[in-house]
Amino acid sequence: MTSQVSSPAEQADGADSTLVGEQRKPAGVKDVQRLDRVIIRFAGDSGDGMQLTGDRFTSETASFGNDLSTLPNFPAEIRAPAGTLPGVSSFQLHFADHDILTPGDAPNVLVAMNPAALKANIADVPRGAEIIVNTDEFTKRALQKVGYAASPLDDGSMDGYSLHPVPLTTLTVEALKDFGLTRKEAERSKNMFALGLLSWMYHRPTEGTEKFLKSKFAKKPEIAAANIAAFRAGWNFGETTEDFAVSYEVAPAATAFPTGTYRNISGNLALSYGLVAASRQADLPLFLGSYPITPASDILHELSRHKNFGVRTFQAEDEIAGIGAALGAAFGGSLAVTTTSGPGVALKSETIGLAVSMELPLLVLDIQRGGPSTGLPTKTEQADLLQAMFGRNGEAPVPIVAPCTPADCFDAAIEAARIALTYRTPVMLLSDGYLANGSEPWRIPDIDELPDLTVQFAQGPNHTLDDGTEVFWPYKRDPQTLARPWAIPGTPGLEHRIGGIEKQDGTGNISYDPANHDFMVRTRQAKIDGIDVPDLDVDDPHGARTLVLGWGSTYGPITAAVRRLRGSGESIAQAHLRHLNPFPRNLGAVLKRYDRVVIPEMNLGQLATLVRAKYLVDAHSYNQVNGMPFKAEQLATALKEAIDG
Repeated sequence: MTSQVSSPAEQADGADSTLVGEQRKPAGVKDVQRLDRVIIRFAGDSGDGMQLTGDRFTSETASFGNDLSTLPNFPAEIRAPAGTLPGVSSFQLHFADHDILTPGDAPNVLVAMNPAALKANIADVPRGAEIIVNTDEFTKRALQKVGYAASPLDDGSMDGYSLHPVPLTTLTVEALKDFGLTRKEAERSKNMFALGLLSWMYHRPTEGTEKFLKSKFAKKPEIAAANIAAFRAGWNFGETTEDFAVSYEVAPAATAFPTGTYRNISGNLALSYGLVAASRQADLPLFLGSYPITPASDILHELSRHKNFGVRTFQAEDEIAGIGAALGAAFGGSLAVTTTSGPGVALKSETIGLAVSMELPLLVLDIQRGGPSTGLPTKTEQADLLQAMFGRNGEAPVPIVAPCTPADCFDAAIEAARIALTYRTPVMLLSDGYLANGSEPWRIPDIDELPDLTVQFAQGPNHTLDDGTEVFWPYKRDPQTLARPWAIPGTPGLEHRIGGIEKQDGTGNISYDPANHDFMVRTRQAKIDGIDVPDLDVDDPHGARTLVLGWGSTYGPITAAVRRLRGSGESIAQAHLRHLNPFPRNLGAVLKRYDRVVIPEMNLGQLATLVRAKYLVDAHSYNQVNGMPFKAEQLATALKEAIDG
């Protein structure tokens, strides 16, 4: 879905929803309230289709023109035990008529498909919020399974909420009684009934969802028709029932963004598109050698669809084979990529070291998740930074790039490719599960906005011996970038030795000479240290004494928290790192301008460790490792304490 919007505006993100217009009641229509923002969470069993429901609501919201941010949250099991707390899957969507940055701290509306979904999420729901529950699932057995002694719908524990008990399953089965489906088949459409009801409540478009269902079930038109009927029945239920006396409008974010064509995009999809764009701008074939791993697998799935752009995807038998194939493709002249998550990086580390030694361009995309070991496959974390910095034997420096939002993943992929191709080095890109699965509007760039990444391969001899003979030296470096030449196998006269044993400077011959090894180690480090990265921008409109420094996916929550503090009259500066190795050249000077530096991270202080060691700055960590992103209110409270301290 794409939409056209115009000039930017900045408003507070993360504040409570507000009524921005009077109730109005057109003739024959229920009351309508206008809101500036809403946070909705769909929750149910992992088999209830909550991710699909949330995705469809998001797509229609994007096509309507709202700014949005999403937070899918689902179990690691493909089909977790039904009706249990570990089996709850949820999808949170924050949408607004202005610029927002996070999926929201707490839902204004919770749709709970069963007791487990209610119990797993009720702690996040503020009093006064609307809760829609599927009463058909609140059976004695289902209640006992999650530890309810009595139904919370009847014991008064829900009195502080605006509760809407709806027999979603019964209503769905009734709506589909003429379709010849079994009861079990009909029940599967209850998520579409819920989607129709919420679409009515918030005036979402419906055409896109109906078109999607027809396409998704094109080979089963009777199933498509049943789902569309359930979707329409949910809409009509909202229109006719007395339990929902009010519907809501959230106007398009007409002034939130620069003029352009926008679409909804997830972080992994943006990475995929960025890789394709980089390969086109470099005029190189794109090769992905990968082994499926959550939450990186979507990149493999997406790139496999783009053979028309010269993309080759190879699903290897394991992580080591995946990166080995990618490094071979780099040697052969491709823009080579491997994708993984933290456990896979551990397995790939030897080959990353080989790429450092061979000095070939290679993109290693680490979509971080909770660890160690298998850890939390579907939860987010930022705990691979030190692994990316130091997780190889020997002195093996690697540049590190980190996107800050789902849409920014596109630009980060192109930047990682620029560094790899220009400096002939493997590059680590650190995304995470929050960015990978979350989505937001993305302005589709014009081709002329993208950088020229064209590569010049070695074509002939590049060195003259003392006797006048012209030869090819595979490790003779560009004096500006220290990059060695990239010689394609099979080019006459450019045959050269390659491998992991230390090379002699210039010739590339095997060398055990101590002085040469010292020189090569220092040269490889100097090449990384000399990478051209932009200076760090600092947002400090009031001359603050406290700086909050972030990296990666903490950008949204940090910025939302900073907006809150400034809105209440506090003075605080903000800076966010995209380049983590090398750091921007002005980082040390920036840090020394402030009395206090606070670094929020979804780890136990890895960036803070690097900053303290390199710049001798008393940086303070604020850490969280619960598998979920920071909440804006939580960060605002912590930063206020830092300001006051």
